[in-house]
Amino acid sequence: MEINFTTLIDLVGTFAFAISGIRRASGKQIDWFGAYIIGLVTAIGGGTTRDVLLDVRPFWMVDGKYFLTTGVALLAALLFKYKLFRWGKSLFVFDSIGLGLFTIVGISKSLEAGLPFWVCIAMGAITGSVGGVMRDVLINEVPLLFRKDIYALACIAGGVIYFICNYFNLPTSVTELIAALTVIGCRIIAIKFHIHLPILTSISTQDGDKENKT
Repeated sequence: MEINFTTLIDLVGTFAFAISGIRRASGKQIDWFGAYIIGLVTAIGGGTTRDVLLDVRPFWMVDGKYFLTTGVALLAALLFKYKLFRWGKSLFVFDSIGLGLFTIVGISKSLEAGLPFWVCIAMGAITGSVGGVMRDVLINEVPLLFRKDIYALACIAGGVIYFICNYFNLPTSVTELIAALTVIGCRIIAIKFHIHLPILTSISTQDGDKENKT
């Protein structure tokens, strides 16, 4: 039952991230196949990085449903593009859902590999965020991970909550649900209330300004 639930999370996360990738590709003069590739990379990029680090065969090489799910996402985007793409918050919503669900998948698979909790949290963050980094690089934008947005930190928060729930022996499905909602909630709250980390200013520019003033 737990395996089926994790698989469901994986597929829903794949669909959500694929939609966010396809949505981000729109307006970039990218054709349908290009949009499919962007969606696919967004969906499998983080998990592939995780599996390479875990020294296992990447998940999409042994199961074709991720390619199929991305295809369904592209079809949904094409059929409902006027509703999806005109809704300005659609990218943020799907990206947040994918981020939360994929974080849980990364943690679960790392636990199965027998890794300590801090590595599992890191793997959850990698699974959730690296696909979005690859997406943004492919469409020539600064990745959300490197901006002031709360992104990878939301994954880490969800990972911490996961292991707190695990410490109190909550059912696995409940633990995964609470942790995923934590990631999604952190993203939504951060955006709604404009919560972000300080931006790193240019040290050389500041020094130059001081020299010019003197």
